[in-house]
Amino acid sequence: MKILITGATGLVGKELIALLLEKGNEIHYLTTSQSKIESKPHYQGFYWNPDQSIIDENCLMGVDAIIHLAGATVSKRWTTNYKQEIIESRTLSSNLLYTCLKNHPNQVKQIVSASAIGIYPDSLNHIYTEENKSIDDGFLGHVVMKWEESVDVFSRLNIKVCKLRTGLVLSKKGGALTEMLKPIKIGLGSPFGSGKQVQSWIHVEDLAAMYFFAVQNQWEGVFNGVAPNPVTNAELTKAIAKTINKPLFMPNIPKFAMKLVLGEMHELLFSSQNVSSAKAEKNGFQFRYRDLAKTLDNLLS
Repeated sequence: MKILITGATGLVGKELIALLLEKGNEIHYLTTSQSKIESKPHYQGFYWNPDQSIIDENCLMGVDAIIHLAGATVSKRWTTNYKQEIIESRTLSSNLLYTCLKNHPNQVKQIVSASAIGIYPDSLNHIYTEENKSIDDGFLGHVVMKWEESVDVFSRLNIKVCKLRTGLVLSKKGGALTEMLKPIKIGLGSPFGSGKQVQSWIHVEDLAAMYFFAVQNQWEGVFNGVAPNPVTNAELTKAIAKTINKPLFMPNIPKFAMKLVLGEMHELLFSSQNVSSAKAEKNGFQFRYRDLAKTLDNLLS
């Protein structure tokens, strides 16, 4: 199978490409950096610039499916300009792909796009399935709504659309876990606020496997990209500390303090989304990392 990937150089993209090549697939990838264009057996890069509506249409040649991961990180201070960049990096890239597919002959049958559980309202007690229609009224809810809308239009081209709403991605190569480790390693780790906010997480290997499984099995619609056993922020913090044999004795970090440090972005640390993985499992996906202790042992031991 030949698969076109956007966001190939990100945390998930790198993991996914390694898996796809291992399984004998051919990769085309889009990059905004000319210096990152490579041409190897089964691995070919193409230039694009969504801001300027530039794309090398040769990227579509022979492609069966697209995995769309491109988007600016939300883990950076949300200034007014950067909030616009977060939205546009997702919507402009989707729009450019759509226009390219519409105007050039291709055999693409499916697009599997990244999305996020940030679309679900902040709640300490609600369990969210894909059937939930309510949208969080904060910035992240707005971002994910616009993001998903920009992908839904591909169905007009008779292309199957699948959206994976991803939770906290745990990896030893970057992302949230490496940031959480820093204060814990020096004995300054602590839960945020009450620590009761629920964090729905997934091992990066399982997430990469879910993208591939979604393509192999022609998934359509929304699926939650989270592991079966969410935990509270306090449980996650304690489990990380236990895995690396570090004590936790600092008081919980108050919300107002993180708001002063991070501004509006502090929402990432304090919002609570208890998200169900039942639909993915019902549709045949098997998690390698179902519980947090096994996951952290794999990543940190």
